[in-house]
Amino acid sequence: MSRVYNFSAGPSALPEAVLEKAAKEMVEYPGAGMSVMEMSHRSKEYEAIIYGAIANVRKLMNISDDYEVMFVQGGASSLFAMVPLNLMSDGGEADYVNTGAWSDKAIKEAKKFGKVNVIASSKEDNYTWYPELTADMITPKAEYLHITSNNTIYGTKVGTLPKINVPIIADMSSNIMSEVVNVNEYGMIYAGAQKNLGPAGVVLVIIRKDLLGKARSICPTMFDFKIHADNGSMYNTPPTYGIYVAGLVFEWLLEKGGIEAQQAENYAKADLLYGYIEESTMYSSPVKKENRSIMNIPFVIGDEELEKKFVKEAKAAGLVNLAGHRSVGGMRASIYNAMPLAGVQVLVDFMKKFEADNK
Repeated sequence: MSRVYNFSAGPSALPEAVLEKAAKEMVEYPGAGMSVMEMSHRSKEYEAIIYGAIANVRKLMNISDDYEVMFVQGGASSLFAMVPLNLMSDGGEADYVNTGAWSDKAIKEAKKFGKVNVIASSKEDNYTWYPELTADMITPKAEYLHITSNNTIYGTKVGTLPKINVPIIADMSSNIMSEVVNVNEYGMIYAGAQKNLGPAGVVLVIIRKDLLGKARSICPTMFDFKIHADNGSMYNTPPTYGIYVAGLVFEWLLEKGGIEAQQAENYAKADLLYGYIEESTMYSSPVKKENRSIMNIPFVIGDEELEKKFVKEAKAAGLVNLAGHRSVGGMRASIYNAMPLAGVQVLVDFMKKFEADNK
């Protein structure tokens, strides 16, 4: 069976060039005589892998020395607890924006550790738009503002960030490295790897150094950001192979011309798919136009049986994982960095044929 076009929301497609290199080096990493999976994380060979990956993150995202870059475990969901444990003081409070299932989970977790102010939400409209954020919305005693910059399930993304004096903490799991961001606008960025960076199990954390060392006394050692920073992401055995593959993804991005080049490609992919949805009489987008994600694109027909037929026939045509999330239905194409423009073109061609055949 040949490779399909995988539109999964995560774990998602990885660049073929990365998979091929990982396959070539699976049994024996050059010069090591063993697989990366067999290496000691304290070895010089592995230190070169992990520190090289961190250096390339800095290069790709233009990260200054004011920030620590590190890898942690447990998926982005663990960060829902790590953030308040490290950044919310005893009896403190923080502001959150509720724009979907993952921000809702982050809010519920943070409420275990202090007062949470939900300063904006699009829940009443099933998260089909992203609230505009302004400085006057921030609670006077808030110690940080938490946002989910891109909403995988609902296909929305944040607009302009407010100019505020409290750190902005962003869960960028589904749009990290998809377009250029100014890291200096954030106190902290975190992202699960399994959408744009690599295999599941790795979390990239970019945190301003002045925010380290503030963990509460009840914070577990493994949840303390400073512990990970002080130990070069290797306080314990890290997910060595996942970080190695992420490092290959960073090299792939650099070879392509960096995030600037990837952004141009991503906008071309999104424009192609949104453009056809707009001109179609069968498909429609449930998302407010100015808030539409370039990574996760939901679309509907409005006929549940016809939507099931679409997903089934698309799979037979080598276009897989196009069913929408169970909470919203319809279809969803996740077109992360590894999805080539050619794959989106094949999807659009299929959509055209399906529309013509099912009028």
